Amino acid sequence: MTIDSVFPAKLRVAVIGAGPAGLGAAIEFAKLPFVELRVYEQARELREVGAGISIQQNTWRMLDILGVYDNIDQKDLFRPADGHSVQHRNGRTGELLLSKGQEGTPARYRHARTLRSVLQQALLKGVDKSKLRLSSRLVEVAQLPSKAFFLRFEDGHTDEVDLLVGADGVRSVVRQFAHPEHRLKYIGTTAYRALADADDILSIPGIPDSVTFWHGPADRLYTCNLNNNVYEIAARVPQTADTAPVSWGQDASVEEFSWRYKDFSPALQSVLEKIKVVKKFALFSGPRLSSVISHGTIALIGDASHPLSGAFGAGAAFALEDVYVLTRAVKWAHERGLPVQDGLELFDRVRAPHYAAMYEILDGYGKSDVSVKQTDDFDEAVSLIVANKWDDDHGWLYRYNVEEVWKETYEAEDARRAAVEQSARGEELNPRL
Repeated sequence: MTIDSVFPAKLRVAVIGAGPAGLGAAIEFAKLPFVELRVYEQARELREVGAGISIQQNTWRMLDILGVYDNIDQKDLFRPADGHSVQHRNGRTGELLLSKGQEGTPARYRHARTLRSVLQQALLKGVDKSKLRLSSRLVEVAQLPSKAFFLRFEDGHTDEVDLLVGADGVRSVVRQFAHPEHRLKYIGTTAYRALADADDILSIPGIPDSVTFWHGPADRLYTCNLNNNVYEIAARVPQTADTAPVSWGQDASVEEFSWRYKDFSPALQSVLEKIKVVKKFALFSGPRLSSVISHGTIALIGDASHPLSGAFGAGAAFALEDVYVLTRAVKWAHERGLPVQDGLELFDRVRAPHYAAMYEILDGYGKSDVSVKQTDDFDEAVSLIVANKWDDDHGWLYRYNVEEVWKETYEAEDARRAAVEQSARGEELNPRL
């Protein structure tokens, strides 16, 4: 079997979505000379909705591999002076309960916070814009008898591709086609993301210049400097489905959520008073997918593959790790003259267990909530929350080395195939055996 008998002149790849996952995929697929790539994005222009984003150790490593690390200006990043990644404090007293250092992490890869638009622009600079089609809302997917996929977009544009990559977020249209039984649901929580002037916030006594979670028994505030006089405040508020915002990134007011923090310290009350703009986001999630591939040649990456309302502050890293494995799995199959679906099966073998482990952590969080509800004491409840949820149980997510895992996986598969082939040759030479 030759490579040409398995692949057409070019492997036609469509990436749906141009967030971090889609832009990363555009960069990496463009490095494969046998791929004909197009990226579709429903927005009229690429702009990030939201405020800050964490760039963790594994995110930096992926940005290095993609070749876009230096597209981020260091002046646009916030890194605490103490070198710690995050602080956890009692929201009532301000007491420091846990501060996570970064021992063993290269300075180049230490945790940073920045505006989401900074990361997006860094990725966008590495993308061939001629491959990107905006205002392209996918409305129909159909698999043809040839096993290729027919795509139809809202504006009437159509396409036919051999490999379909869903990078279209939590509400993925590609996932809906690939796993029609999968359902999202509103989790009963709305996120409020607010911005203020950093100079105003850092002048308040008792507010450290750090990435900080301020915990209460039922609520917490997240505060962080984003540099360039931009300061972020985030909260999650329980809401019923009928009162949750309809659109993503809807304008909101501080009063909608500030009342929940009446028992927090006066310093935090002052922080809330300094807020200048607030947006709210209804949070949806769905159950874990048993597989992140489907129909032979559909692959889900980023939020489409793990539909959660938050991913441990490492969603960008997970998306780019997906991209790394997917593109190398496709290359692995091509170099061996194998069908592309063989490569996707390796992609699934690496990434599906990773997300299974992540969902297990979340299941553990749910169990810890039960013990917190058994106490009415503010400080005791906060201590339990920090001990149960924020110790280093999931630190491996940030240290995860996807390159090593991929190498181990494909080498094991190569060895397995070689053994099968050797056994088959032996049977041909010794048919009586």
